[in-house]
Amino acid sequence: MAKGVARIAVVICSSRKPRANPQIANFVLEAIESTYQDRWSLEPSLKVIDLAERNLPFFDEPDVPSQIHDYTKYAHAHTREWSKEVQSYDGFIFVCPQYNWGYPAVLKNAIDYLYNEWKGKPAMIVSYGGHGGGRAAAQLRQVLCGIHMIPTKKHVELAFPTRSALLDAAYGKDLGLDGFSSKGIWGSQRKEIGDTFAEMMDLLCSNKVGKAFKSAAVTFGMAKQEFRKKFKKSSGEHASGRGEARSEE
Repeated sequence: MAKGVARIAVVICSSRKPRANPQIANFVLEAIESTYQDRWSLEPSLKVIDLAERNLPFFDEPDVPSQIHDYTKYAHAHTREWSKEVQSYDGFIFVCPQYNWGYPAVLKNAIDYLYNEWKGKPAMIVSYGGHGGGRAAAQLRQVLCGIHMIPTKKHVELAFPTRSALLDAAYGKDLGLDGFSSKGIWGSQRKEIGDTFAEMMDLLCSNKVGKAFKSAAVTFGMAKQEFRKKFKKSSGEHASGRGEARSEE
């Protein structure tokens, strides 16, 4: 019997130029492919969405997105097209840099355009930055819970190993990433990416989706607790002069 298809979008969450986000998203795709185990009832079909190419203006809809249940009711053509694209996917992988302890405005803007199109869908976060982008991931998780998506319990943090690697990324230089090899930058984290993707596939393929969606309020509470812990820790680091003031892609 032929398997059904789970359509999953890999979202490039940076719009600046030059940038490293596309090659890091490609690394994530390769890591998933190289560690994938064919054990689910659905076959994943992954496609890249580049928010720079989508080029949405700052949110300009006159109505509240949570009150719109028919995409034809949006006022603007760019919103209707964005709605149709998001509706077409079953899950999302957000590959996200950390800027000044947060995630990029272009991603928040893209999320805020819609509501019901995101609702109930599994999501996976891969953050990156000077220290892995954990603060950006924590904030993004809160927002995804707020729109009733179902984030995986795990997320992946990719930290640049050296200052020179960080600067190379900031200027869009080739980082030599290889998601099929354990060598090179982040090669040792391929399994972590694969395991987190497996958790996402479990959500897509089982009744865990329904159970997780019913517990969205609990999940949101957990996200807030995680963020408070990280904030408390980072405040202590900042006071002692060891905090990360800025983490570029």
